[in-house]
Amino acid sequence: MALRLLARREHSRHELVIKLRQRGFEASVIAPVLDDYEDRDWLSDLRFAEMLVRQRKEAGYGPLKIRADLQHKGIMATPQALSEITEASWQACAVQARRKRFGLGDIRNDWPEMARQAGFLNRRGFTSEQVEHAVTAVESDPI
Repeated sequence: MALRLLARREHSRHELVIKLRQRGFEASVIAPVLDDYEDRDWLSDLRFAEMLVRQRKEAGYGPLKIRADLQHKGIMATPQALSEITEASWQACAVQARRKRFGLGDIRNDWPEMARQAGFLNRRGFTSEQVEHAVTAVESDPI
């Protein structure tokens, strides 16, 4: 069953334990099987974390949301893939998320609209500095 789940997509060890427990498998059976899968490199929390970071960033999510998603999936340490992304890259990602959702019109004097767009970016997991950079960006600015 665990191998079938891994064949579909990467999973964290924590996710597999939960899914297998829900299907009625005992912890005493699950642990040795997952240990064997890790030894064979069929199961890797590091590989899973890198995949999740890449997918979430490409989908327009910020570092805070991605870190929370990783913790929810049982990855407590910040993976190298997340810590290697520069602040400038996160700012560009925030600008891109705003562009995709709202466009990049000049809203610097429209406080209610700035608050609405900032709220969207906050919910996407961007830091306050990244949000501020994104909501003050206009189409003619370089990203």
